[in-house]
Amino acid sequence: MQKFRIVNFDAVAAAVAELCGKAACDLPEDVLDRLRQMETQEISDLGRDFFVQYFENARIARNERMALCQDTGFAVFFVELGDCIRFDRGTIYDAISEGVACGYRKYFLRKSIVNDPLFDRKNTTDNTPPVIHLELVPGDKLHITLAPKGGGAENMSAIRMLKPSDGRNGVIDFALETLRNAGGNPCPPTVVGMGIGGTFEKAAFLSKKALLRKLGEPNPDPRYAELEQEILEKINATNIGPQGLGGSITSLAVHIEFFPCHIASLPVAINLNCHAARHAEVEI
Repeated sequence: MQKFRIVNFDAVAAAVAELCGKAACDLPEDVLDRLRQMETQEISDLGRDFFVQYFENARIARNERMALCQDTGFAVFFVELGDCIRFDRGTIYDAISEGVACGYRKYFLRKSIVNDPLFDRKNTTDNTPPVIHLELVPGDKLHITLAPKGGGAENMSAIRMLKPSDGRNGVIDFALETLRNAGGNPCPPTVVGMGIGGTFEKAAFLSKKALLRKLGEPNPDPRYAELEQEILEKINATNIGPQGLGGSITSLAVHIEFFPCHIASLPVAINLNCHAARHAEVEI
């Protein structure tokens, strides 16, 4: 008989509340490392000055427990839930929502969510509901990753249903077009998440999940790793630069995730993060 592990609802909510504060205030080490690496390649004096400010902002946020950016984002979660887990009450959705409401109040994070996208647009006052991507996995562990998404970068996302005949060059052209159209709006240097394949919605999901990879770590498939590097080099040759004011570093990394697709389709989605690529995770 299968044994189930009982997980405490309040413990999950409390862990999520702490994730909200950590993600908002602590720039991950992989992001800082990549910023240091790319700073050495920036040829613009103004661009290098921006990098100095990025590091100082990260230091103040970490030490003073202040948000890295006033836009503390939509709370987006990627959750791996073990199939041997049961909750003592409620659901994982309820626990995460309660944790977000608590965390955004506790850490004085801006509440940015409206209850209706088109008509009422009244603030929900606690930054709920979150977006939760849930995956059921074997075992009795619960892994939660929070990746807050601010409006400036999120608004520059794009998806295109390419024809299979568009191929590799079509993917590259779409990426460059998207970054040129974005300009300084997503607070470059950006992290570029790309989802290739699947369906319309699967490609969009993959593009956001791609942003969770350790910054600058190449795709394990050498073909896609080569494509990531080529797109990054072409983006950085656009001279958009830090904050869109010119320079050699427009993006810190391009991350691609891919999935099988229909013989008649080639979906490509692009999701951008600003230079403050926020994320935090916990295992329970």
